[in-house]
Amino acid sequence: MNLCERFANLCETTKKMLAKRIIPCLDIKNGRTVKGVNFVDLRDAGDPVELAEIYSAEGADELVFLDISATEERRKTLVNMVRSVAEKINIPFTVGGGISSVEDVEILLNNGADKVSINSSAVKNPQLINDLAQKFGSQCVVVAIDAKQIDGQWIVHLVGGKVPTELNLFDWAVEVAERGAGEILFTSMDNDGTKNGFANEALAKLSGLINIPIIASGGAGNIQHFVDSFKVGKADAALAASVFHFKEIEIKALKQELRKNDIEVRL
Repeated sequence: MNLCERFANLCETTKKMLAKRIIPCLDIKNGRTVKGVNFVDLRDAGDPVELAEIYSAEGADELVFLDISATEERRKTLVNMVRSVAEKINIPFTVGGGISSVEDVEILLNNGADKVSINSSAVKNPQLINDLAQKFGSQCVVVAIDAKQIDGQWIVHLVGGKVPTELNLFDWAVEVAERGAGEILFTSMDNDGTKNGFANEALAKLSGLINIPIIASGGAGNIQHFVDSFKVGKADAALAASVFHFKEIEIKALKQELRKNDIEVRL
């Protein structure tokens, strides 16, 4: 076994040993938290600052804050809201939406974000991944990938899922990892908001291809879905929105059940 193979095996072993993370997602539109189904039919889910504070107190491992219309509306993420959320929580905080430059990221990190999530801008300018990783470190760079199945192929979509590309999910994920991203946030557009479970087959394939953490997103409806995302999908973290926003699943109870299923989590 050569050095590269030993390093890859070490990375894989480390991934398996790390505690799995539970991450509530705050999708923001017009200053409010919203949630829809398959990226459409959005409904109000509450004040993002209040929700962030609640989740931090309830034991969430991290938060993701996505200004979902920032790219489409060609504006920057709401920096003031980022600052307000950061002041209320004591857990890592990822911010995404409308980020297209090193300068954008610097502003967000200076206002309380711990990581940034890029999506459309990474596809349009892949070098941005390299630049951000070099400037701020890979641990700060999350690349979000929204994909849906078209004719049996997982196709990457941009601008909040509205614009299909010619990119294959798995090819793009490999390139993202090679360019220095620290994590991938994979959302199955087919599963999003359906509460029918995560896209575990695609997650497991991703896990076998790359050695950076994968966050599962899209489809959480009950506790068993989270169990499956870790055991079947091999995800490193599971992200959800409506089941947390509307009190269908409590984070503490979820983590206790994960422990009962021999899944390592922080209580």
